[in-house]
Amino acid sequence: MRSPREPRQAGPRRRHRKSWRLLALACAAVAAGAVGLNTLAGGTEAEAQDQTMQLTWSDEFNQPAGSPPDPAKWRHEIGGEGWGNGEHQYYTDSTDNAVHDGNGNLVITARQDNPAGYQCWYGTCEYTSARLLTEETFTQQYGRFEARMQIPTGQGVWPAFWMLGDDFRDVGWPQTGEIDIMENVGHEPSTVHGTIHGPGYSGGGGIGESYTLPNGERFTDGFHTFAVDWGPDYITWSVDGNEFSTKTPADVGGNEWVYDHPFFMIMNVAVCGEWPGCPDETTQFPQSLTVDYVRVYTQGDGGGGGDGSTGPVTGYAGKCMDVEAANSADGTPVQLYTCNGTDAQQWTFHDDGTVRALGKCLDVSGGSTANGAEVQLWTCNGTGAQQWTLSGANDLVNPQANKCVDVAGWNSDDGTDLIMWECHGGENQKWYR
Repeated sequence: MRSPREPRQAGPRRRHRKSWRLLALACAAVAAGAVGLNTLAGGTEAEAQDQTMQLTWSDEFNQPAGSPPDPAKWRHEIGGEGWGNGEHQYYTDSTDNAVHDGNGNLVITARQDNPAGYQCWYGTCEYTSARLLTEETFTQQYGRFEARMQIPTGQGVWPAFWMLGDDFRDVGWPQTGEIDIMENVGHEPSTVHGTIHGPGYSGGGGIGESYTLPNGERFTDGFHTFAVDWGPDYITWSVDGNEFSTKTPADVGGNEWVYDHPFFMIMNVAVCGEWPGCPDETTQFPQSLTVDYVRVYTQGDGGGGGDGSTGPVTGYAGKCMDVEAANSADGTPVQLYTCNGTDAQQWTFHDDGTVRALGKCLDVSGGSTANGAEVQLWTCNGTGAQQWTLSGANDLVNPQANKCVDVAGWNSDDGTDLIMWECHGGENQKWYR
């Protein structure tokens, strides 16, 4: 079955999909901050987690009924240009199209209406819907990306959970790469598709496979967990823990494997398009994608440190520990910043207790043990100010101060300073690698 095809010349293009299982540990609930224990314990997927996975980002959608998506986690993409697929909906930022239901879910709804008179590429828009993305709020390279969803149905209805490369605005599609975790065309209520798109294998030439529920069951009748596990040379898709496809560089026909940099997530409900076709007299509106949670994990050792591993250290709001302006000078502040895969965010945990980036050590300014002491980069000198332990509870502790690396003021904005503070178990003191 075809994935979305080549985009039109005007405007960004993509497709949709994604999901896998989750780690139901108490420490994960604390680390996620908003993670609701009811949802962590609510599905069988929580019972069979790989204990080497560490939760790095999540949205449990436990907001009050009627509230919009969390702007610290999701941004709206707005417009009606068809997105390269001949789609007919106009994506809005209205709570008519994306809203919390008050029962622990986010609901994305496609409606056959146009109250604001929106114009689409084909004329006056026939439908409204929503597309949400983490392009400006969260990216990650490798790991498990998972969502528990109940999908809509009907001829011409096209829900998807998917990812694009973080360099999309610079190199364009399909060079940036696309990973479709889950997409469904509504006239196939029992089948979902997982696909990759890259240079030489995009649009109708995307590479993927499908998964069909047994015994005529339909995805629209209940929640299911959709996931990918993604590593340097593989992407594996699963539904409810059942792996159904793995793709490697050997599968792209000698073309470029472009899945070696951070990606961001997208979820949406499209209407009409070259692949699903348009609604007909059998299609009923509104149609909703109901999302219980979205969770992202990375490989980890459950705490520890000193194993010589190098990579990003993620924390509050899914953002990364970052050296300001990639400046290796002594005294450069260490801050919270959107993950971008640069050297300023590549940290090595050494067996001497140091944590290093850009050839220097993570350091407490002036060797201070006080609350509020700044965390900085400094030439490695073997002092207690440069000793660190990543605990099993994912606290990054300086033993000399017996304090934790903390995001100042619980502020998730890019550029927020990291400081030392008494360990209190809060979300702004949790770090994952």
